[in-house]
Amino acid sequence: IEFEITRGTTFREAVESLAKKGLVRDKWVFILLGRLTGIDRKIKAGYYPIWGSMSPWDIFKAFRRGQIIEYELTVVPGDSLLEVGEKLSGLGITDVKSFFPLSRDKDMLIDYDIDAPSLEGYLFPDTYKFPKGLSAREVITLMIERLRNVYNTEMLSRTYELRLTERDILTLASIIEKEAVNDEERSLIAAVYNNRLKKKMPLQADPTAIYGVKSSREKITKEDLLRKTKYNTYIINGLPPGPIASPGLKSILAALYPADVPYLYFVSNNDGTHSFSTSLSSHLDAVKAYRDKKKAKGRNTVKTEGLNR
Repeated sequence: IEFEITRGTTFREAVESLAKKGLVRDKWVFILLGRLTGIDRKIKAGYYPIWGSMSPWDIFKAFRRGQIIEYELTVVPGDSLLEVGEKLSGLGITDVKSFFPLSRDKDMLIDYDIDAPSLEGYLFPDTYKFPKGLSAREVITLMIERLRNVYNTEMLSRTYELRLTERDILTLASIIEKEAVNDEERSLIAAVYNNRLKKKMPLQADPTAIYGVKSSREKITKEDLLRKTKYNTYIINGLPPGPIASPGLKSILAALYPADVPYLYFVSNNDGTHSFSTSLSSHLDAVKAYRDKKKAKGRNTVKTEGLNR
């Protein structure tokens, strides 16, 4: 069975409950052992797995070691709220339908000083271990607090130096996260978008065109690029209203420290790398080379960045 010790429960109350369930015979021995070892003052809350073969001494040792049931949740860089919600649902912590309203709850955004439409981009990618019984709000809090720890004072200082906000950096970093495959190119991709922002050119970042419309796992079509949404940077100028995914530390640092290069365009080489250009004519040549390579492989579709002018 799973024996729950709720927060605030005393050791004595836990032992009384064990006795009522018939899991220990002599509760006074348990209480005495608790006093002798000191765990009567600091018993860990959570769900303790207890098997029929466990002796009272085994149960006591489990209490002493705090061997509660824990879940493991891994948020990878580039995960969106949809993916995080699905993972929480898979663990039975919440369901996707309940998760989305929570991620947009105004009170929660205010509580954590998040100036954005939702928690998108603020759930830091990492592997989390937490005890069974935590609510979705408590798990979300762990992820936000992890971001706050990572986004340190030095990074905040750099943000202000760039005359940007935390939301601006996380939004830009989330786009970089969805575009970059090669770590060495993150600062170059950041430079392209940074240069475009300075020149007041549309970012024309493909991943923004499908945000909130369909999964990033699906192919991006020409129709997607022409769809009018407040996130589609083919339609709007500047950054979208907020992040489109959870950026990792490498992408955040790239957004804070873009490479000092004049690039304004890039196109995929279909091998995880990109060709970068400073002029439209050079970019179009790179696009043609990409298309020729695709045709040679018998495919007819092409993904370009910054092509539609």
